[in-house]
Amino acid sequence: MIIDAHCHAGLGDVMPDPLGGRSTDAPLRRYAARAARAGISHTLLMAPPSDDYTVANRAVARLVRAAPHRWTGIVFVGTRADAGRVATMVGTAVDRWGFRAIKVHWRDGDMTDEVARVAQARRLPVVHDPGGDVQQVDHFSARYPDVAWVIPHLSSFADDWRAQVRLTDLLESRPNVFTDTSGVRYIDVLVDAVRRAGAHKVLFGTDGPYLHPAVELAKVQVMQLAPAARHLVLAGNVQRLVARVRRSTPIPH
Repeated sequence: MIIDAHCHAGLGDVMPDPLGGRSTDAPLRRYAARAARAGISHTLLMAPPSDDYTVANRAVARLVRAAPHRWTGIVFVGTRADAGRVATMVGTAVDRWGFRAIKVHWRDGDMTDEVARVAQARRLPVVHDPGGDVQQVDHFSARYPDVAWVIPHLSSFADDWRAQVRLTDLLESRPNVFTDTSGVRYIDVLVDAVRRAGAHKVLFGTDGPYLHPAVELAKVQVMQLAPAARHLVLAGNVQRLVARVRRSTPIPH
């Protein structure tokens, strides 16, 4: 089984649809077709960056409810705009919709104790894109050792290899810090992260529909991992990290 641990339900306002899709769900439908051809059978799905995550998370919930065998939800929160209501938003997503993680993006504000406390109470992994600010990851992962911190792109979608190497240092030294493979273009930096920290610290992700799932999967395939390590990256790690989430159902096997 191959599980994509990082996909968005659309492009949002990050970019227009480069292929001229006539509906807002066209990019996700293309992703789903491409992922199926690549052998990806399940995907953790979150909203694209948004100015209203209450509405955006509800849209993701509709997709998950329509095809729970295909999608598992991640609740997106903005640390500035949603301050003071994170627990309510997360509670709705986990208890009513069965979502399995929290997402925070640098464009919506820095990580906060509010988000970390909710994640700790709910045993939820936090998918935190810090925009290369590894110091934030260091601070919160030390302050909340019981929270699993999944840092996409080795911390930098912008190809800041210095930040990616600093994140690898944390992967190696901090048991509760993880990363995903999405958008990491410097393949040798990714290979080094697996070598140093171990395959159990790396999740397969695509950052679809922005990136092509088959292209992202090819990176894992060329890394020549042993079968057991490859299973961890492609499915086992994400299954393990969401297994403790309260009020939830298992990801399909």
